[in-house]
Amino acid sequence: MKKGLKIFGVLALASVLFYSCDKKTATTAEVEISGEGIAAKDLKVAYVYTDSVINKYDYFKKMSEEITSKGKRFDSDLQSRARGFEQEVATFQQTGGNMTPNQARAKQDELVQKEQNLMTYRNNLMQELSADEAKMMNDIYEQVQKYIKEYASENDIDLILSYTRGGAMWYASDAMDVTASVVEGLNKKYLANPSGSTPAATDTTKKK
Repeated sequence: MKKGLKIFGVLALASVLFYSCDKKTATTAEVEISGEGIAAKDLKVAYVYTDSVINKYDYFKKMSEEITSKGKRFDSDLQSRARGFEQEVATFQQTGGNMTPNQARAKQDELVQKEQNLMTYRNNLMQELSADEAKMMNDIYEQVQKYIKEYASENDIDLILSYTRGGAMWYASDAMDVTASVVEGLNKKYLANPSGSTPAATDTTKKK
């Protein structure tokens, strides 16, 4: 049961095309785009290491810690309930011989129902943690995307790419890497208004 409730470590967003970059470090690319007479020259392009942006984002660190802590509480609560059930089963095995057939069948039915309830409870906890993780990553994606657009506008950048291992981009000059600048600005914005981020979901074990 414990294994099923583990929070997996660092989460990473899928490769995304971000529209932004650093004015000072971005390079210039000569690009000709045909189609209805549209032409784009002197396109300023840069990139960020997506995993680094996410993993170094203070909001991600905070929420990951909260979800991990919540998972540990869920695990502790589930193990406590499981031990109680196992003890009840052991007691029945020891004393069931003194019961009438009807009493024994009734107790067996009761234990079967309790076991089913325990399994349902475990599944609900796992689903809640999964939903929390999905919501966290969705929130982070939206926050990063919003900041990247602001960053692009402020630094006069046309395009920023997401650089991930195994992604579409195999090489880019280090001069185009604005990861550190984006992370710094993103964290400054978050620290200036941490309450603006969505809090983690309520711990349902507190209601049980």
